[in-house]
Amino acid sequence: MIMMFLLSTLISIILMILIFMLNLISKKTFYDREKSSPFECGFDPKTPARLPFSLHFFLIGIIFLIFDVEITLLLPLILTLKISNIINYSYILVIFISILILGLYHEWNQGALNWTN
Repeated sequence: MIMMFLLSTLISIILMILIFMLNLISKKTFYDREKSSPFECGFDPKTPARLPFSLHFFLIGIIFLIFDVEITLLLPLILTLKISNIINYSYILVIFISILILGLYHEWNQGALNWTN
């Protein structure tokens, strides 16, 4: 038991040393201005490559993902229509769609869907 622990520790130490040495050897220390700048058909870029990102793009993307995932949760309900009770099915469907509509109304009220600069 102790021998297995020592062997695994030795192998881990050897691997860490190899990874560290490989990291030191493989680093590129020569940085070229042309290679680190964005390529624009051979011309020098007129604006910096790292422009500030609008928060509206991010917010609309997150809202899209949330509603997209909820729609993918809604699609299997169609398959369960055959095997479930129609009253329970209708109850679950009304609750699920009302949560979606309430979420959309909340986002609309908060102004997340308004595209203003």
